[in-house]
Amino acid sequence: MGRIRSKVLDTGPVLVLALIAAVGSFTHISDLATRHGQLGWQAWAVAVCIDLMCVMAARELQRDKRTGRRRGGLLSWPALVLTGGIVLTLAANLATAHPSVWRWITAATPAVAFGRGLHAGAPRLPPPSGSW
Repeated sequence: MGRIRSKVLDTGPVLVLALIAAVGSFTHISDLATRHGQLGWQAWAVAVCIDLMCVMAARELQRDKRTGRRRGGLLSWPALVLTGGIVLTLAANLATAHPSVWRWITAATPAVAFGRGLHAGAPRLPPPSGSW
C-alpha cells in the first residue's frame, strides 16, 4: 500500500497541474488553430496533440528521474519536447488573450504553473556515489 501511495504522491500533483493546464489552454489552442486554417476536428486534434505531448514528455522525465536514467539534462529529447509543448501552449494562450497586461498574465498562468509544477514535483535523486 505504501508503494501505491508513494506513486500517487509523486505523479498526482503533476497530473493535476497537467489537467488544469490542458483545460486552461485547450480552447485557446483549438481557437488559434481554427483561425489559421485547421477546421473542425483538426483544430481539436492539434490541441489534444500539444497537451498530450506535454504530459507524455513530463511522464518520461519523471520515469528517468525515478530510475536514475541520465539523458543529458535539459538537452534530452523529453525535456526539449516538453519545453516545446509548454512554449506552444503559452503562445496560444497569449495569442488569444485580449491585449492587456493582466489578461496576458492570466493567460500565461496555466503553462507557467505546469512547468513550475514539474520542477517542484519531480522526485529527487540522491547524489552520485563516489568521491572527487
